[in-house]
Amino acid sequence: MPSSPSASRGWIVTFAGLGINLVLGALYAWSVMGKALVVQWKWSKADAGLPFAVCTAAFAVMMIFAGRAQDKLGPRRVAQLGGLLWGAGLAASAYAHTPLTMALTFGVLGGIGIGLGYSATTPAAIKWFPPARKGLITGLVVAGVGSAAIYVSPLTQWLLGRTSIENTFLVLGAGAFVLILLFSLILSNPPADFRPTGAPATGAPRPAAVAGRDRDWPEMLRTPQFYLLWLIYILAAAAGLMLISNVAIIAKEQAGWEAGFVGVMILAAFNTLGRIAAGYVSDRLGRTRTMLVAFGLQAVNMALFAQYDSLALIIFGTAFTGLCYGTIFTLMPAATADFYGVRNLGVNYGFVFTGFGVAGVLGSRYGGMIRDFFGSYAMAYKICAAMLVVAAVLAFFTRAPKTAEAKAA
Repeated sequence: MPSSPSASRGWIVTFAGLGINLVLGALYAWSVMGKALVVQWKWSKADAGLPFAVCTAAFAVMMIFAGRAQDKLGPRRVAQLGGLLWGAGLAASAYAHTPLTMALTFGVLGGIGIGLGYSATTPAAIKWFPPARKGLITGLVVAGVGSAAIYVSPLTQWLLGRTSIENTFLVLGAGAFVLILLFSLILSNPPADFRPTGAPATGAPRPAAVAGRDRDWPEMLRTPQFYLLWLIYILAAAAGLMLISNVAIIAKEQAGWEAGFVGVMILAAFNTLGRIAAGYVSDRLGRTRTMLVAFGLQAVNMALFAQYDSLALIIFGTAFTGLCYGTIFTLMPAATADFYGVRNLGVNYGFVFTGFGVAGVLGSRYGGMIRDFFGSYAMAYKICAAMLVVAAVLAFFTRAPKTAEAKAA
């Protein structure tokens, strides 16, 4: 029985979630900061990737607990705590001068903050809309994380050019806290009896993608589909993260492009486009079919990436990587909602999202380690291509769990 103001309220919550994710997405500007640590502080490439790896792992693990807190306490309080910890993690990194201490400040503290903030955005938004818009709304909310590097990368580069690494962390931390606090004031779940416009009436048939009942996390963990989604997440995200966390260095080494931060911006722009496009396409084509197409195309791109030795080719490869990588962050929460319902989406997606944590450790660490060992990223590209092929095959065999009624029929 939604009124017009309630319907518009959903869009307000959606864009508040997008705003929060725009701030949390500062994580993806790490390529610029990592390059500064290598050049100015003489860290190895593997050491420069450690804080990013730990951050993604802490982010992913925290999603389980943050998702449950969001389901119980509501999105506003959880987002506010996330903003406080993410800002504190960035600011505290100004006083961390070793890979280990920065892994604790940026990595652990910041990652916990990102997990809290991120968990509060998507579930709150999609509860205001009918199933037919689930993919599109998810894509819009998570587009904030993907597009963040468009502004954070040049901002970080500008700050690094005018002040120290320490002061750059302090400015980013203060800004993150203030902005997330403001956006979080707008977040809210709909009333318990709210039924979005376009939702089927009680007893009416629903689309096959959303025919399953709401399941809690113990039930979800007993289905094979959870483990398929989890493995797909690891394989596809690790391949993208390898390039994202090293793109500024790759641009310099393969094409002699010193303005590698522009590559981060290009990647972020297409990452954002991929998230929105995946939501629109998957609402019509299906989640796993869209995964199959995106991962297959990304595998081809990765297999060819070592041959991208000019500015034009690096830009093309980076943009294509961003486009395909961005689809993951729309398709995974949307598939989780399709398979297991929206009532417990916060904690359920938190468990699925731990796959991203594993991917973060693998993707950001092995790229730098392979480069340090072999002298180039060529072997890393081949590994990424193979992982994406496997992810595409797994997506082909992944179908929504059958309900008890369907099994009986």
